[in-house]
Amino acid sequence: MENISSREIQISARLHAPDELVWEMWTNPEHLINWWGPDGFTSTIHHMDLTEGGEWLLTLHGPDGTNYPNRSVYKEIVPFRKMVFEHFNPHFITTVLFTPLGEETQLDWTMLFDSAEMRETIVKAHKADEGQRQNIEKLKHYLLSLQGEE
Repeated sequence: MENISSREIQISARLHAPDELVWEMWTNPEHLINWWGPDGFTSTIHHMDLTEGGEWLLTLHGPDGTNYPNRSVYKEIVPFRKMVFEHFNPHFITTVLFTPLGEETQLDWTMLFDSAEMRETIVKAHKADEGQRQNIEKLKHYLLSLQGEE
């Protein structure tokens, strides 16, 4: 039996914003498009039904003009605390935990792939680990800009 950590890409960050604001960044398409995607990419959100069983359809637009359609289905929504969604093609489960720390929020974001081989393929082909880190950095900068600190 393989170790579950060999199937994960995980990142944690302490964000200088209250959990309600961080939740808003993840759930409001008007905010999400400002930070979602790796460096150089933009996003178009076509549909975002933030309910259990609801679909999230978006297209990532690469710097070279290539479009990458994405489809996810929300599995669990606990407002301001937890979001779980299943992403298709490639298949993985994303869990995002929001822990309030006064005026800050601890964010724990995990992508769980079906196998260690699939994780490695996605990291090598799409640099998903680096993309996840870039997303967090973009989110931090966007939060600072909203709060007038950048």
